[in-house]
Amino acid sequence: MKMSGFGVWITAVWILCFAMFGVVLSNYSEDQCSWRGSGLSQQQGSVEQISLHCSEGTLDWLYPKGALRLTLSPRLPSVAVGPGGSSSGLITACVKPSEQFHGAQLYLERDGVLELLVGDRLESSPPPRIRCFSRLPGEKVALFLQATPHQDISRRIASFHYELRGDWTARLSLDSSPISSEDACRPCNNTEILMAVCTSDFVVRGNIRSVEEDENLRAAVIKVSATRVFRQKYALFTGNSRLTSKGEIRTLLQCGVKPGPGSFLFTGRVHFGEAWLGCAPRYKDFHQAYTTAKAAQQIPCELPVD
Repeated sequence: MKMSGFGVWITAVWILCFAMFGVVLSNYSEDQCSWRGSGLSQQQGSVEQISLHCSEGTLDWLYPKGALRLTLSPRLPSVAVGPGGSSSGLITACVKPSEQFHGAQLYLERDGVLELLVGDRLESSPPPRIRCFSRLPGEKVALFLQATPHQDISRRIASFHYELRGDWTARLSLDSSPISSEDACRPCNNTEILMAVCTSDFVVRGNIRSVEEDENLRAAVIKVSATRVFRQKYALFTGNSRLTSKGEIRTLLQCGVKPGPGSFLFTGRVHFGEAWLGCAPRYKDFHQAYTTAKAAQQIPCELPVD
């Protein structure tokens, strides 16, 4: 009888601990880059404060209830180089809502004023677009998620991927108010090209096979046959051939990229898993600039050129 009572007591303690830790774990961020939690443990009308410290990550809010206030304090990577580059310290942030974003509205909070970025979607609504905004160093901004009332919250998940960059490419064609096409489409000068080789997420020599249009992103998709991959942050250019690999690079439609003969050196940044074009000189022009700078001992980094 004593053993039975002791067993009941142990079971009760275990259930209590599980319940307590279950609530904690539901709103626990596994790292400083991403957060996953549930609104079931929130009080109606409450606002949960979240702080993340990476240049990219995700947020998944299951069964939204109440509100979340997210502040982003990233340790940004080195600035990428390209046309329109700036050293003003301006930071660009982009959020990419999931196609199944439901149950909440996402706002930008700047100086106490809310600006709607992503509304709650109906089942028949098209996928939400990527939204971007910029802030100056020291400027106080936050993302504010407000749950919208629904009788059935079982299928509601407000989820998005975010990126913060200190470079010019982050805002290319991802948002409704990109940087000017005049800046983005201007060819890089030799200094920008040599620096892009050192700082870009990918550096690839190749040819343009075709150019297509991405209506969802309002971007041109350059189909590339890569004859040499000098560097790539992710597996962007892959293939079975030992001599060539294939990949895609996006850029502004306004730049008017056309398929044509010749070998190019493609550089750029990766945004939400996709390659975006930075500098793209003809390879012979890059080779000449690199050789001249190397002879003058003015190259910022080495590249094993042909």
